[in-house]
Amino acid sequence: MKPVGKFFKTIFLAAVIAAFAPSQLFACAACYGRSDSPLASGINWGIFTLFCVIATVLGSIATFFVFIIRKESALAAKAAAESFPEVKA
Repeated sequence: MKPVGKFFKTIFLAAVIAAFAPSQLFACAACYGRSDSPLASGINWGIFTLFCVIATVLGSIATFFVFIIRKESALAAKAAAESFPEVKA
């Protein structure tokens, strides 16, 4: 048997075993306990912090592209003004 086929067979077997495992095995110590505990509060603050970091990074990327687009249009307008100067009669 090919090594790749053996790998997929092992992964499939592990997935089948995990599907029939008791549901308590899937709960972590933080999620299985009380939802008003300090641990759950800390996890919620961690999730909120990660969300803020992701939003800041994506906002910065979007701002950068807006800056590039505005700069490009200003340069294009300047080049067009230099290429076709208005003739004063």
